Amino acid sequence: MLGYFKKSPPVSPAGTKLEQQTKYRRLKWQVFLSATIGYGLYYVCRLSLNVVKKPIVDSGVLTESQLGIVGSALFFSYAVGKFTNGFLADHSNIRRFMSFGLLVSALANLAMGFTGVFLFFAICWGVNGWVQSMGAPSSVVSLSRWYTDKERGSFYGFWSTSHNIGEALTYILTAVVASYFGWQWGFRSAALIGIFGAVLIFMFFHDSPESKGLSPVNPETVTKKTTTWGEQKLALKNPYIWLLALSSGFMYISRYAVNSWGPYYFEAAKGYTLTEANSLVAISAVCGILGTASSGFISDKFFKGHRNMPALLYGLMNVLGLSLFLLGPKGLWWIDALSMVIFGLAIGALICYLGGLMAVDIASKKASGAALGMVGIMSYAAAGIQDIASGFLIEGNKSVVNGETLYDFSSITIFWIGAAVLSVVFALFTWKKT
Repeated sequence: MLGYFKKSPPVSPAGTKLEQQTKYRRLKWQVFLSATIGYGLYYVCRLSLNVVKKPIVDSGVLTESQLGIVGSALFFSYAVGKFTNGFLADHSNIRRFMSFGLLVSALANLAMGFTGVFLFFAICWGVNGWVQSMGAPSSVVSLSRWYTDKERGSFYGFWSTSHNIGEALTYILTAVVASYFGWQWGFRSAALIGIFGAVLIFMFFHDSPESKGLSPVNPETVTKKTTTWGEQKLALKNPYIWLLALSSGFMYISRYAVNSWGPYYFEAAKGYTLTEANSLVAISAVCGILGTASSGFISDKFFKGHRNMPALLYGLMNVLGLSLFLLGPKGLWWIDALSMVIFGLAIGALICYLGGLMAVDIASKKASGAALGMVGIMSYAAAGIQDIASGFLIEGNKSVVNGETLYDFSSITIFWIGAAVLSVVFALFTWKKT
């Protein structure tokens, strides 16, 4: 089984120089587009639970605390998986690695569409978290293998729009399906989309230029004397990567606070319907596409490749967006929509900067997956803690008066906004390196 994921051996170059260049341009665009669309469809299989939380609670299948535990199962297994799979991706055939992960994720969603048992939910969602962690490292390693230093920042930003594409599809398409056909079909529709994505990746995602008979794009990855394991060990010892991981962790608390509980909050605190609540959260996903796509280009073009200043500006925008979301008055749709616009733009860019690009910039190209794994384990461990804490805080601060359920979200407000502030603080400690 492990041999199936082994990195493809180099193929002897064939054809004229012009033919090689034409082939390279065609294949690298296939890699980029399949990585972007494919990882977006990973997100559809990851976020399906978030859309149907309220219907599951309303139907009496699970409580908020149980859903928090189920959600955290994905985050914790994803955190550990992203660390280990990040290291493995540097050594793997990323085409097989990434397509296999999405296929298993789709099957986990399919299984959850046919049960309502808490333990089975937790196990399936935990398995989903592990295989979900195979997507991002494969994509980032592909950028290091197929794109030059001058291109990496911009294309990393464009690839990162996959998060937002997946979120938008989930909060619009999956929400509509679940509204009409029930929460079970929320999972089933995500599974069908995931299977399609796995086939797409297997057909158009390619391991490396060398595996296709092309010369390496970054020759230093071949000529550098240190081994991949050696470069990964150096990345593990780099304190700036760990500081970025902490900053990303706190940012992920605020990110998944909205992604995981945003629809629930809009329904419970502000009285929106299921479709209205998910449509508001979808605004952040759509705006995140702009924030993510422009992030690499902005830092490359206007800040000479430095990410520190734009990361600070977008971090402050994150704090502002969350504050409007949580502290804005009830009944003013335009304020809620504005909060999601600001939040989406900020998180879209921060996913790119704090969630990987700044760490990949610091690390060797041979350790791109490892650097991403270090950031990933901190980010998703924090996201898992968030899901448990948020579930207990929401359930623990609700009461029933005369048959009406009342919520007190003051503790949640402090928790979510405080995390966004701490993310900005930790990022500042890496200022000179980024």
